[in-house]
Amino acid sequence: MKRQRIESPSRRAALVLLATAMFAMLAPSVGAQQLYEDFLIAVANDRAADVRAMLQRGIDPNTVDSSGEPALVIAARAGNTATVDVLLAGRAKVNERNRYGDTALMIAALNGRMDVVKRLRARGAELDGAGWTALIYAATGGHDAIVSYLLAEGANINAESPNGTTALMMAVREGRFATAELLIARGADVNHRNQDGASALDWAKRSNDGALVARLRRAGARD
Repeated sequence: MKRQRIESPSRRAALVLLATAMFAMLAPSVGAQQLYEDFLIAVANDRAADVRAMLQRGIDPNTVDSSGEPALVIAARAGNTATVDVLLAGRAKVNERNRYGDTALMIAALNGRMDVVKRLRARGAELDGAGWTALIYAATGGHDAIVSYLLAEGANINAESPNGTTALMMAVREGRFATAELLIARGADVNHRNQDGASALDWAKRSNDGALVARLRRAGARD
């Protein structure tokens, strides 16, 4: 006859305690994952009050999404000014970069988010750093008010991207005549060449933009 195994009361109690402990270890991780997901959704949708509440619960203001995008960059891209304010007040790192090397200021400049640009600068966002800059991004997007603001703040008008491209060159490449005019008037180097040896004039000619070609030549650009 097969004997039935009978657990002693002490063994059963030990098993119950072990199961309880394992659940307690798993439950916080499940809750933390949900909090993480809710936080990123709130940031993306400018639910500033929810973001503030979750920061108070201990979530890191520098949390990144699955693609390595910091919360502040996410809010800056969308122009979520209220959430940007909450994150900055919660001590989010204003110069934190995403996996492409972009800061919140650069992304805000690229997307024409003047209110966010000013908020970030007030918190010490860097104008010029290694690689692409907020000014180059603003010129790429043709956001002249932001270009003027960044220059007034002291941005380097001839700052170079990793391949030697400047704000003026990007404005020309994107056909931003008003932006190119603004940069030329402020003293941008019209004869700068990137690592491939190309200049703003070269790019204007390649795109058959006669107005830009003429303007660059009037400013002293050489073939």
